[in-house]
Amino acid sequence: MNVLKTVDLTGFGKKYSGKVRDWYIADNKRILITTDRISAFDRILGHIPYKGQVLNLLSAFWFSKTNDIIDNHMISVPDPNVMIGKNATPVPIEVVVRGYISGVTNTSIWGSYQKGERTIYGIQLPEGLRKNQKLPTPIITPTTKAETGHDERLTRKEIIERNIVAKDVWEQIEDAAIRVFQRGSEIAEEKGLILVDTKYEFGMLDGKVLIIDEMHTPDSSRFWKKDTYEQRFSQGLEPENFDKEFLRIWFKDHGYTGDGEPPTMPDDFIMQVSKRYQDVYEILTEEKLLIDEKENIEERIKRNLTNFQF
Repeated sequence: MNVLKTVDLTGFGKKYSGKVRDWYIADNKRILITTDRISAFDRILGHIPYKGQVLNLLSAFWFSKTNDIIDNHMISVPDPNVMIGKNATPVPIEVVVRGYISGVTNTSIWGSYQKGERTIYGIQLPEGLRKNQKLPTPIITPTTKAETGHDERLTRKEIIERNIVAKDVWEQIEDAAIRVFQRGSEIAEEKGLILVDTKYEFGMLDGKVLIIDEMHTPDSSRFWKKDTYEQRFSQGLEPENFDKEFLRIWFKDHGYTGDGEPPTMPDDFIMQVSKRYQDVYEILTEEKLLIDEKENIEERIKRNLTNFQF
């Protein structure tokens, strides 16, 4: 399979790697390379063809659609897998906005609600909610950004009292997160999709709050098909989705939720996941994802960055 596992560049200094992205810092800019690595349950589980290209180009699409709400780190996109970004200092909080009660991970609110909890992430939820039901209003459920192991839940009160970020900064982040989620929901609905929930990451640059990393991708967000949601919900069926939940459910059905050695994904399943990523990109952007199955992606990236003017 034609996948981008990692990229080793010369002349750009030290290489940094996260679960999905490699990055370098040059001329006080971040060279962010989105690979085809896929993670879930806070683990890297394999590689999905063209996933990195989808994430990078879809993030660029959304950044351009929301920069009137909040500035973002994007400077340019010199390659389908590469974004040149402002070198902001990341805020150590993952900001998750949820419009529906759902999920299969340990940090999802449905698992806690199902066990009888009604105050989750410091937020009081009403009685009688069903899995995959729309919440009365979108809520923010923040977590820590763990270097190793699992992310941990935070409440608004904890963030402010522990001074993880200043109170005024957190208020800016809360306001921007809800407004960007609402914009994303509106645009997704126009394309026949429901933006269920999403993760945002924020950074600080010269005292200003920016949104960084990625936005409204199948990795950071969940999307359901709008036209079948109501019928499937009323029947107690899982919504038709275009996101990584398909992969999470497969691993959970195979007995894996983050501990121990994960099962190996078969090739046909990998290609199903790849198609879902490509489909959601094409639905949202109304553009065809340009793919060359024989292209050496790493060499293309090196070539495009060689010609890029920093």
